[in-house]
Amino acid sequence: MPVSRAMGSRYTVEYSKEMQEYFEFVKDLLDSDVVNEMKNYRHHYSVTCFQHSLNVSYYNYLVCKKLGLDARSAARAGLLHDLFLYDWRTKEKKPGEKPHGFTHPQIALENAKAHFDVAKREEDMIVKHMWPLTVKLPKYAESYVIVAIDKYSAALEISVHLGRLMKNKAKQIKNRKAS
Repeated sequence: MPVSRAMGSRYTVEYSKEMQEYFEFVKDLLDSDVVNEMKNYRHHYSVTCFQHSLNVSYYNYLVCKKLGLDARSAARAGLLHDLFLYDWRTKEKKPGEKPHGFTHPQIALENAKAHFDVAKREEDMIVKHMWPLTVKLPKYAESYVIVAIDKYSAALEISVHLGRLMKNKAKQIKNRKAS
């Protein structure tokens, strides 16, 4: 089994004692072909859709657990929230179709329900994770948490990318000065 780790976490999902409860909540999802298919799609720069969803799942779990909310649903919905299974940069839009940010939560929910038992709370979290783009207000506290965690994870992923760019640019400048 491959080793998974949320960005910024020192723990591996599959093998660390600290992550045991989290892993039990999402093991069936991590073992599924459809969730692993997300590894084939780039999401934020060099981060795959799978890695992004793992990041959201893990941090969503931690925050909801700390707040006394449904940590199991938080972990599962986080892993399924972007189960849209296409490259949104190259997917051809139909005339009148709304942009990806508006449409992918419903597609992710449909895919999740086609492959897994999805609880009502998890449904709300998946379909409303892009609020306020989704217009309808989230119904559960956990749904508001995933909205924030999704944005936090995207910012973390983009920051890592920008950090690499700045590091490479600094190397180029240093090499130019040395020559």
